[in-house]
Amino acid sequence: MDASIINAPSSTKNRDKARDPDMKQTRKGNQWYFGMKTHIGVDSKTKLIHSVVVTPANVHDSQVLGDLLHGNETRVWGDSAYTGQKRVIHERSPNAKDFTQRKGSRHRQLSEQERSSNRHKSKIRSRVEHLFGILKGQFGYKKVRYRGLDKNAHAVFTKCALANLVMANRHYHLS
Repeated sequence: MDASIINAPSSTKNRDKARDPDMKQTRKGNQWYFGMKTHIGVDSKTKLIHSVVVTPANVHDSQVLGDLLHGNETRVWGDSAYTGQKRVIHERSPNAKDFTQRKGSRHRQLSEQERSSNRHKSKIRSRVEHLFGILKGQFGYKKVRYRGLDKNAHAVFTKCALANLVMANRHYHLS
């Protein structure tokens, strides 16, 4: 599972002289973004999307973890934003093992074994990034097209269904 920010126009040059009230701003690194987040859950074997949640950009990735799990997972792969969510994973999917990346801090550096484990997890976790590549690159969904979260959520759901068709075509060599 992972999330990606979809930008919205921050301009107020419209009839209402205001930004879209459904979109929010967030900081990633030292950069500020205004828009929404698309959170997706992906099957690690088939690379198909099984769950999608759309939120304003200021919602943290871990807040929608329960909505991204369908309950039959055996392993949960996620980046460090999902660290410390063992309870949610166990409640929603009791048979799943937590393979989220470990997070270091200024006071507690990651050991070499933890860094090596994170590199291995990144290889599996990168499969969700392929789907964001399709959504943003192939379908050009880098900016929202409509005003309001509901209309844009509908567009994301449609694009995710189309991305599943693209991945199924690649995986099963359909023509």
